[in-house]
Amino acid sequence: MPSRNTHLSAVALAAVLLLNAPAALAAPQELTLKDSIAAAVSNNPTLKMAGADKDRAAWGVDEAAAGRWPTLSLGSTYSRQPASSRAPASEGVNNSLRLNWQLYNGGRTEGLVDQAEEGLKSATLGVDKAEQQVRLDAAAAYFAVLQNKNLVTVNEESVKNLQQHLKTAQAKYNVGLVAKADILRSEVELANAEQNLIKSRNSYELALASLKNVMSVDPASEIVLTDTLKYEKFAKTLEDSITLARAKRPEIAQAEASVNIASSGVKVAESGNIPTVTFGASKGWSDSALPESGSDWTVSLAANWNVFDAGLTKAKVRQADAGLAKAREQARQTADAVELEVRQQYLSMQEAEKRLDTTEVAIAKAEEDLGIAREKYDAGVGTNIDVIDAQLALAQARTNYYQALYDFNVSKAKLTKATGLAVE
Repeated sequence: MPSRNTHLSAVALAAVLLLNAPAALAAPQELTLKDSIAAAVSNNPTLKMAGADKDRAAWGVDEAAAGRWPTLSLGSTYSRQPASSRAPASEGVNNSLRLNWQLYNGGRTEGLVDQAEEGLKSATLGVDKAEQQVRLDAAAAYFAVLQNKNLVTVNEESVKNLQQHLKTAQAKYNVGLVAKADILRSEVELANAEQNLIKSRNSYELALASLKNVMSVDPASEIVLTDTLKYEKFAKTLEDSITLARAKRPEIAQAEASVNIASSGVKVAESGNIPTVTFGASKGWSDSALPESGSDWTVSLAANWNVFDAGLTKAKVRQADAGLAKAREQARQTADAVELEVRQQYLSMQEAEKRLDTTEVAIAKAEEDLGIAREKYDAGVGTNIDVIDAQLALAQARTNYYQALYDFNVSKAKLTKATGLAVE
């Protein structure tokens, strides 16, 4: 669960973004990745709903535990007899005070309490699970904004380079060194680059809107992200990650809680075959608000054994046994799914990591190739197509690099969540 300082920073952030709109508009709020995650954890409705489920489960424990204690009831009946030829009219009030305490019910109450406590454990784990997902969603949305910002930069550089090349081609055309086809092709490529720039800027705005939605802040608020996409190696091995996931993932612990709930359900069902013992006490009086002094209590101790119930208890036990078998299989399936998820995210992260190495080399070579193509074109020994192709190759290499960097960070965040740790 988030620390007190995390909550305070999230509340402060929400206050700036939601309650101080004019100030936010005047000065965009700077956000780190940590700030965005804290705001999402503080404001996200899914997490609040999980907290409400936990509160409900806690009251469920109290409800089940109430079966351990006696109950006391007070009753009052008013009656009136109209007059007849044989007797005058009469009326009166009969009161009663009854105590009932089931001393033993074959373990049914304890089974219900155990189920409720495991349900509370599962609901608490549900809060952890929801928080982990919210943290991942916020981090992924933050990375998406950074990624689209990088792509905007790539496309701006492409437009700038093609504008410069168009000027060079125009100057050479003006003195008769190149054909008009060079101008036309350069203009077409520039227009295409401007289209890509427009699309990338729109994608950036959409990514910002998605981040604000995850953070549950005012869509009109202005925010500026201060962190950057960077490469930081994941320290754990695949085997260490799988071991950590088995110990930390809320889903695995929830599955184990479901097995315990089903096991207690068998105990509850089997209680139908065991006698029950109940203690009772009652006091009755008439025509007064309080019992008369000297009136006695009636006390009883009763045992009941349902010797034959037409197979009802046996059917309940068989149903509970089947439910327990299903819960065990689901727990095994959950553990297998968690391990598969860890493997998938680890391999995806490694793939992106390898792509980073190759794309860095590709950028260096593409920059060198573009420089050579420009020099050859300026010297009159290269073609317009060579320059344009080199520029497109450089833009693609830079796009591939930022895509690999984004994929690495997202896969790393997903792997962190898959191991049961908090994304930060």
